[in-house]
Amino acid sequence: MVELEDMRLFVCAVGSGSLSAAGRELGFSPAVASKRLSRLEAALGVRLLQRSSRRLALTGEGATYYERCAAILADVDEAALAVSAGQAEARGRLHVSAPVDLGRQWIGPAAADFAAAHPELAVRVSLSDRLVDLFEAGVDVAVRLGALDDSRLVSRRLAGNRRVVCAAPAYLERRGSPRTLAELADHTCIVLERPGMRPLSWTFRTERGLEAVRVGGRLAADSGDLVRDWALAGHGLAFKSIWDVAADLAAGRLVPLLTDLPAPASAVHAITPSRRFVPARVRLFVDFLQRRFAAHEPAVLAAAAPRGDRLPPQRRRRAT
Repeated sequence: MVELEDMRLFVCAVGSGSLSAAGRELGFSPAVASKRLSRLEAALGVRLLQRSSRRLALTGEGATYYERCAAILADVDEAALAVSAGQAEARGRLHVSAPVDLGRQWIGPAAADFAAAHPELAVRVSLSDRLVDLFEAGVDVAVRLGALDDSRLVSRRLAGNRRVVCAAPAYLERRGSPRTLAELADHTCIVLERPGMRPLSWTFRTERGLEAVRVGGRLAADSGDLVRDWALAGHGLAFKSIWDVAADLAAGRLVPLLTDLPAPASAVHAITPSRRFVPARVRLFVDFLQRRFAAHEPAVLAAAAPRGDRLPPQRRRRAT
């Protein structure tokens, strides 16, 4: 007879890509985890996983069984949550990861407020503009801008997002404002460099569809907050998430540019490991973030709208 915990171990192993990691997550030693998986395969009379020292791979039968098991376990967990959600409390330790700018302006303050409301919870916030492996870093929730590209993880949308080209009034007084994508070549574009991001380009939605424009300049950084700081100081154009620069745009410290050629819409997401049972501290924090972002979303997205009183007149541009 197949045991529910053996099914859970199998689903967890597929999600994490490691039988040992799945065993640790469920409280089993590697030997016990291996024994339980073998028992499950024996009960079914099929091999579910091809195992090697480096990786796991689903067999055809394993893929079919995984889909059914995942659905069954989701129903079981949802039933348990339905009767316990009213009594669940946020306690223990919560590890949150976020990009630096978004973390400093939004996630850090939200995490502090959440911790204040839950005195039995300890919160750690890690800020980095590099993608962090949630499993290796022990992260409970990662807040990210853009699409999810890891099938082991689950995503929940927090708010809309798009990038905006912006610059300080002082820069625009000296160099003028780009009116077309081609004119970006005449400006100093401050670029954010990350592994795998070359060639560097900014993407816009035009009448012809999406258009990627190669950009470059004498200033590049792997830190989003440094890109923003340079833009505020008048050193060039930045291509930033609206959530990173909304306050600067509203205050007039930065000016939105090329507003008739918007970047493709994206979103802010809360990313969690693909465990079917989500701890109360994680579920409640993601709920809290969603409410916090929803309260600010209209004003933030409106900050990129053009305003005639803050756009300096176009001036002759000098070569970069």
